[in-house]
Amino acid sequence: MAAAAGRGARLSAAALLALLALALLALTGGRRGGEGQPGSPLPPGLREELRQRRRDLRRLAAAAGGGAAAEGGLGCGDLSLASGVSVLGWGFTKVVARAALAGGGAVALKSVHGAGREVRQCVQRYGAPAGCRRLAAYKLLKEVTLLQRLQHPGIVQLHGQCYDNSGDPEIRVTAMLELGSPLEMIQLLQTPWEERFKICLSLVKLLFYLAHSPLGSIVLLDFQPRQFVMVDGNLKVTDMDDASTEELSCKEDNECTLDFPTKSFPLKCSAVGKCEGINEKKNLFNAYRYFFTYLLPHSAPPALRPFLSDILNATGDLQYGINETLKAFEKVLHLYKSGLYLQKRPLLLKDYISLKGFRTVEGEDYKCWPSYSHLGCLLSVHSAEEAAAICNSQLQCQSFIITQRRTWTGRPLALFQSSPTDLIPDANAVVYIKRSASSGERLLRQ
Repeated sequence: MAAAAGRGARLSAAALLALLALALLALTGGRRGGEGQPGSPLPPGLREELRQRRRDLRRLAAAAGGGAAAEGGLGCGDLSLASGVSVLGWGFTKVVARAALAGGGAVALKSVHGAGREVRQCVQRYGAPAGCRRLAAYKLLKEVTLLQRLQHPGIVQLHGQCYDNSGDPEIRVTAMLELGSPLEMIQLLQTPWEERFKICLSLVKLLFYLAHSPLGSIVLLDFQPRQFVMVDGNLKVTDMDDASTEELSCKEDNECTLDFPTKSFPLKCSAVGKCEGINEKKNLFNAYRYFFTYLLPHSAPPALRPFLSDILNATGDLQYGINETLKAFEKVLHLYKSGLYLQKRPLLLKDYISLKGFRTVEGEDYKCWPSYSHLGCLLSVHSAEEAAAICNSQLQCQSFIITQRRTWTGRPLALFQSSPTDLIPDANAVVYIKRSASSGERLLRQ
């Protein structure tokens, strides 16, 4: 690895422009030629593609240099000492691996996938492997530049990068990123509604940031669940190489149709010759069709379903922009955390005996869906009153306790059980037992 790209090296706007200057020398017939041999220039079509990506990257680097970029703490020295490298997956352009750092912890390593489809198709067109790998490297350089400038909890963190331009025209780049786990939609569908709502709310906050980013409105052109990962229970976008800050140019409204496989939306051509809000609306509709429709409605609290239906209808028809969508999500969150959605419900806690200073043994019991535990029925509640209503709705339930555990909203988890016979002294606990339960009457007499 190049010594100049040592620990703490980062691709600032100036460094990127320097790299682009070196690439330009190779493109115009430097000592090594296009394939590392004298007298073998790159094909004209590939040369033009490289020039276009270089122009795009130069423009992005200049825009990103207009403000503070995140410092990448890791460099080539850290990469050379990393161990336990294992491939996690690969895509059209890049390969992703996991590596353990010498100082502890692990990172995700992104580099150009030399055998990936983008490079293979390029080689089929131009017959120039090194030039094609360099073409793919520009996408990774673009991603690094975006990750340096864009700072948000919903964007995977760039820990550092290593670039080697020591005479080889390919420009080798490795990005060192926050390590996450793939987003599994089937698993998410089996999680409690509150956790699924958190995923959708996090996504809305990310799209709000992208719509108002320091670089302008940003669209995720390859918006798919596979472009996201989970880090410590939080959703983060991990692929930014297909993000774009360009909004579609136009002269008339009929040039501003936003097309999807099942729907089309006519947009307005603004006075400055851009399709109004096209990036924001494309992101929002993709969030609706890939996330909201699957994660929002199922097993939601009944009193919140009308509000969720409004969100689904408004985003599915693009009646809302991202600002209105975020406000609607925050309203649902407020209703849920405050317990206001429970108003005008009958009071059922009076039908339960409360035994203060006791808790039940937590063991395997009847199951409910979606539970926070695979051993029994553990659900998020706002209060003991709501827990009583849930217990009344379940035939197996005879008792419940409000545990000390909390969800991300601060709500407690309640454990529902079919038998309250095993009690343990606990000064901070209360067991609620149905008055109709024979065991409850027996415990009351004791």
